[in-house]
Amino acid sequence: MERELWQLLYATAIQLDEKWGSWRYKSADILGVYFWAVVHDRPMTWAINKAHWPDDLRPRRVPSQSTLSRRMRNDRTQQLMLKIEQTWLALTTVSWWLLRMIDGKPLVVSGVTKDKDAGYGRGAGGMQKGYKLHAVWSSGPLPLAWGLAPMNVSEKRMARQLIPALPGSGYLLGDAEYDSNALYDLAHQAGHQLLAPKRQKRRGVGHRPQSPHRLRSIELMKQLFGKRLHCFRRQIEREFGTLTNFGGGLMCLPAWVRRFPRVRNWVHAKLLVNAARWFRNHPEVPAFA
Repeated sequence: MERELWQLLYATAIQLDEKWGSWRYKSADILGVYFWAVVHDRPMTWAINKAHWPDDLRPRRVPSQSTLSRRMRNDRTQQLMLKIEQTWLALTTVSWWLLRMIDGKPLVVSGVTKDKDAGYGRGAGGMQKGYKLHAVWSSGPLPLAWGLAPMNVSEKRMARQLIPALPGSGYLLGDAEYDSNALYDLAHQAGHQLLAPKRQKRRGVGHRPQSPHRLRSIELMKQLFGKRLHCFRRQIEREFGTLTNFGGGLMCLPAWVRRFPRVRNWVHAKLLVNAARWFRNHPEVPAFA
């Protein structure tokens, strides 16, 4: 399966790549080598060894380790990955469903790591060190918006960055961590009604001015319609599960993926690998425009 996923990723990169000027390697070729490492859960040094490629897929030439690392930090390479993501989102109209779910997924590293960018924060089962993937997902192969941050960055803070980037309008479903007046107002400005349980269920709303959109959420959560609607929030947990539960998926961060830029590239590539798997399982939806 790794072979098929890589072929789809590389073909899409080739189609969307622009002229590379005087560089020896196109951005698509750089991404092709990087994707080969990612789908096999191997470091970049493994992918530049031609012995690790099948005869019919082996590149005529591969970049050196320094070239590959440098070009993966280049803006044009980053933009090409983003272009693949945006193209696939545009091709899957199922992603524009009116229900969107927001949540975070911890990406844990060792507690004794020397990664200066990793942070301590609340993860699954207690305090952990690492990063967290924050995403707004609908029902398509990719999140509508996502971001990466150290574990100690709150979900509210990341939501302030993700919500304004949402396309269209609809209901935004979150857990009690997103029960904030500021987020309700921000979601309304982006054309969405945030629906989240109250953080303190046994108390009222207090004496401070409340967002009318928060008050509407509280009323909706008292009704059968709102309760059933909020049950769809579990879908994002299934999306995160799908993202991790296959060979080449986003499992724990490997030992060679440390510091924020490398972690972000790895996560971005894993999201694209997951989307390629979705296209492979849905042949009725074309992966190319």
